[in-house]
Amino acid sequence: MSVTLTEAAARHVANFIAKRGKGLGVRLGVQTSGCSGMAYKLEFVDDALQDDLVFDSHGVKVVIDPKSLVYLDGTELDFVREGLNEGFKFNNPNARAECGCGESFNV
Repeated sequence: MSVTLTEAAARHVANFIAKRGKGLGVRLGVQTSGCSGMAYKLEFVDDALQDDLVFDSHGVKVVIDPKSLVYLDGTELDFVREGLNEGFKFNNPNARAECGCGESFNV
């Protein structure tokens, strides 16, 4: 079981943490929400909780709670630039369908 970052995503997270001056890495999770049922949660994290799983990807820590890992196992988080837009993109092999904006999914 794992979740990974692309080199671009790891570089973006590492740069943000450096500018911020502190941080362990990035926390990924899911919550019931969105137009497809489940929504991704993404936040920078300073400390892992006792039950958290921590993965290292290109030198950046990815922190996930055990309940979210069921939905995110195998996911690759990318950071993409498309024209004037930029942001994180979830490549989740568990998602059967996604909403048009790509921020929610169902399994």
